[in-house]
Amino acid sequence: MMNVPLLDLGPQNRALEAQFETAFREVLRSNMFIMGPRLEAFEKDCAAFLGVKHALGVSSGTDALLLALMALGIGEGDEVLIPSFTFFATAGSVSRLGATPVWVDVNPHHFNIDLEDAARKVGPRTRAIMPVHLFGQSCDLDVLQAFASAHRLRVIEDAAQSMGARWKGRCTMSSGDFGATSFFPSKNLGGLGDSGLVTTSDDALAERARMLRVHGMQPKYYHREVGANFRMDPLQAALLHIKLPQLPSYNCARAGNANFYHASLKGRPGIAENRPGAEAAAKILLPVDFSGQGIWNQFTLRVTGGRRDALKAFLTARKIGCEIYYPIPLHRQECFVGKSHRGHDSAKVSEQLATEVLSIPIFPELADEQRQWVSDSLADFAAGKSE
Repeated sequence: MMNVPLLDLGPQNRALEAQFETAFREVLRSNMFIMGPRLEAFEKDCAAFLGVKHALGVSSGTDALLLALMALGIGEGDEVLIPSFTFFATAGSVSRLGATPVWVDVNPHHFNIDLEDAARKVGPRTRAIMPVHLFGQSCDLDVLQAFASAHRLRVIEDAAQSMGARWKGRCTMSSGDFGATSFFPSKNLGGLGDSGLVTTSDDALAERARMLRVHGMQPKYYHREVGANFRMDPLQAALLHIKLPQLPSYNCARAGNANFYHASLKGRPGIAENRPGAEAAAKILLPVDFSGQGIWNQFTLRVTGGRRDALKAFLTARKIGCEIYYPIPLHRQECFVGKSHRGHDSAKVSEQLATEVLSIPIFPELADEQRQWVSDSLADFAAGKSE
């Protein structure tokens, strides 16, 4: 039996330790600890990587969403369509501005927002849609843009888990009015603390976002609006800039691990890919990259028949890290229960997934023997073996 953590940041960061130390000394000696050329250089290369005109480093992924909403003027009385099955920040950022989240269900096979359900929930106060490219897989950007155009909605792409994922060659964060991502340490491009990024190809929106990022100030000490302090530290930018060129290789390694799981588990009793119609025939459903260009931030299984918690206990006993993303859909969170948010009674897939999903190790540095142990353990569980 071997230990397989859900995520191990050590090997990746140790490989760059000397470069990190050099960057730290350079920032320390520069005495420039707010904004400045290191942040600007990182922003420029992020924009080039993503194929957008503007990229703004910010203080966190949550603040990236807040800044995008503020720049679009979303606030009191407005509604924003969001998936109910995702991390809390998507809904929290909407609520913090006085706007109302409208709960939209998700697709059970790729976990992303169900635009057919979204169409049923567009109302006279709906101003925007915030699709989440969940677990590293892009939404269908063509369908998303057609939907937004048809309903005259602004689009904020929540790409906190999908920087580098593509749809037909286009990166996430490049198609909406704004894109937003997180550099939380567990992300594919993970920082050494909190930080995030906002993207847009609209010059006017970029200018407004830059102003709001620094308390609505333009020029210095003259405040046109009430903004906030959403700045990314230059030290964080310098460290992330070192890792940015490595992101394609990190994503490729994650894809290799995903391909291994699929190949090693193909045809095993009780295991199938998470495609339509497979639920009735399998205990464990493997995630599928329907876009073909995902980045596998998570490798999230569906475990049918009420067996999810049993599998979690089984893997834990074998010292295999696993986690439930997410155990409670947003519309069932205590802070939203009882509010007059539309859609709380019709997000049934989100509620089902919350009882089924379980994520297993997929990080780039996963050793061959580790992923084999994970694969063998899944096969054993599906075959009915117990400790």
